[in-house]
Amino acid sequence: MSTTNEPSFRESVDMMFNRAVSVMDLPPGLEEKIRVCNATYTVRFGVRLRGQIQTFTGYRSVHSEHMEPVKGGIRYALGVNQDEVEALAALMTYKCALVEAPFGGSKGGLCIDPRQYDEHELELITRRFAYELAKRDLINPSQNVPAPDMGTGEREMAWIADQYRRMNTTDINAAACVTGKPINAGGIQGRTEATGRGVQYALQEFFRHPEDIAKANLEGTLEGKRVIVQGLGNVGYHAAKFLSEEDGCLITGIIERDGALVNPKGIDVDAVHAWIGKNGGVTGYPDAKHVAEGASVLEEACDILIPAALEGVINLRNADKIKAPLIIEAANGPVTAGADDILRNKGVVIIPDMYANAGGVTVSYFEWVKNLSHIRFGRMNRRQEESRHQLVVDELERLDRYLGDAWSMSPKFKDKYLRGAGELELVRSGLDDTMRAAYQDMREVWHGRDDVPDLRMASYIVAITKVAASYRAKGL
Repeated sequence: MSTTNEPSFRESVDMMFNRAVSVMDLPPGLEEKIRVCNATYTVRFGVRLRGQIQTFTGYRSVHSEHMEPVKGGIRYALGVNQDEVEALAALMTYKCALVEAPFGGSKGGLCIDPRQYDEHELELITRRFAYELAKRDLINPSQNVPAPDMGTGEREMAWIADQYRRMNTTDINAAACVTGKPINAGGIQGRTEATGRGVQYALQEFFRHPEDIAKANLEGTLEGKRVIVQGLGNVGYHAAKFLSEEDGCLITGIIERDGALVNPKGIDVDAVHAWIGKNGGVTGYPDAKHVAEGASVLEEACDILIPAALEGVINLRNADKIKAPLIIEAANGPVTAGADDILRNKGVVIIPDMYANAGGVTVSYFEWVKNLSHIRFGRMNRRQEESRHQLVVDELERLDRYLGDAWSMSPKFKDKYLRGAGELELVRSGLDDTMRAAYQDMREVWHGRDDVPDLRMASYIVAITKVAASYRAKGL
């Protein structure tokens, strides 16, 4: 995506950091300590595949250890390189600080196209990568806890957790060495959908504030808003699904690697997701117009644009053509620093990646806590909660009988009220609370200071302030 004067992803993160600290009163030494990446480990390892040894290059970057363990996903992609991994690790530091997850920032990557290997080959590669990292404590429940990212998922996390357990047979907290695991391997309900669900909660919170809606030249609620989603992977799919099914949004465009689908009347997200799973892309999908040059659909008219795939998709080449008044960054770094300036000057409101896609690390935090406590959320109190509610319902039913037709309970009230919160409900409640609180922290800075023009700068200021406080508490 490089164009003349286009900053790289790493440069974009640094520029946004510098923009924030320029209006903060930080000692120069502390500012530099927060900005720099502490360490990056590069590993090159061989795996015997198809009758010969293949060598792979992987990275694990630790940006900040102001809190430990450090946290961050592992991505499998051909474009993985040290600069990208370090930029993503920095974002993780700020993201965790913003949502008050007690982690430092880290990130990992393996330079590989996972589609070129079968499941058994991927398992061999993943286990060897995990071994190389774990023996250097770059996977460890108390020091460095990876999670899924682009190109990885539950399956890879289960392999990594098992590999760590084989190497640390007496570690009772071994399951907490990685998050995003399958439910049957120590995972938590709601983790797979967490980042997409976080995007939904972020938009819901934005639309609770009329002043903010007006800044984006929008009005009303999420109901009926036209949404274009770029990337129907895990994050984009769940965000689009929840927004259309639960909030009444109209998904008018879906952009994928082999083109885009457009339908002003709305697109069935589940149907498209199933089609991609079966056919490998959106080409040929019958109920929407196919646009071969998918990136051009980013420039179509809509109310909300959700870039949920790669970094740098909105850049100096196309920023001035973007028509969406509200962009929510479901991916990491989809808007370059140069494009950010153009969009801000146009009056576009951007809900930044640091906040918008923090749902994943928030629920990863819940999973880590669950693994360390060795008990499922809700197990101790769910039935007790139901018993207490039953007392209230019994009294209401007695009143119902006494008053006859003059009063009665609403339909379904009894069922809803009697159902105690299980793990999934508690995870969603915790995520919703986290997204609301973090938005209000950003909003306070955004509206409370004349030198903070947008939510991105506000998010950096909130996060850097919290990281600085942690370092000061350590005596730095």
